[in-house]
Amino acid sequence: MTAASKPAQQPPVDNSYWVIVPAAGSGKRMGADKPKQYLPLLGQPLIAHTLQNILSWPGLAGIVVAIAANDRDFATLVEAANPRVHTVTGGAERADSVLAALDYLSTQAAPETSVLVHDAARPLVSVDDIRALAAADPMALLAQPASDTVKRAAQSGDKSCVTETLPREQIWLAQTPQKAPLETLRQCLQQGLKANPTAITDEASALELAGFKPQLVPACRSNFKVTHPADLVLAEALLQHRQQSGAQSGIQQ
Repeated sequence: MTAASKPAQQPPVDNSYWVIVPAAGSGKRMGADKPKQYLPLLGQPLIAHTLQNILSWPGLAGIVVAIAANDRDFATLVEAANPRVHTVTGGAERADSVLAALDYLSTQAAPETSVLVHDAARPLVSVDDIRALAAADPMALLAQPASDTVKRAAQSGDKSCVTETLPREQIWLAQTPQKAPLETLRQCLQQGLKANPTAITDEASALELAGFKPQLVPACRSNFKVTHPADLVLAEALLQHRQQSGAQSGIQQ
């Protein structure tokens, strides 16, 4: 193999990071009879695909999944038996579940350990994006730069009306994983939940309230969150495409 034909060298990945997956929610917007993380996707629960993806990430130390106190489904997953997968009881809100997982991790890992928080309903994040996130600042998150024109709205009776057009180049749509040192994130969540709990919509918002400015790392469009029924159809199509592409690549090798 010549120097010109050598594959590009991948950035190094820290081999001590943990991933937290908050999965104690009910997913009411799906309108289903079970939490959305257990809805079927290509014959497996949605969260199973997400965990399979995470377990393939280079350098992973382990996963902590925050589940509901009455969850009886998680233990039935094949991935639940993996020695790198741990569980804690989550809370009423996402931040409560993440904080419970951080409390557990604080007894297992050093305060400076890098922690990535990832949504159970994002099964399609790419390993290349994980590598880019790992190479970013200690506090960082995957996000999607806005491509559509963005409008600010206000209610006018029963209608939403445009009040102004926002500069698109300043708008990013936050995704996950979101990364921070274990103890820093733990303290920021604790303080944020006491000071302004409604402002804590993700981990980055807790860091921002404490004065930090996490780095935005551009992510692939496939890293969307399954939120509505139509998202399951799209996720299934993309997973099938990936599986077929992987099979064809294996045959060619």
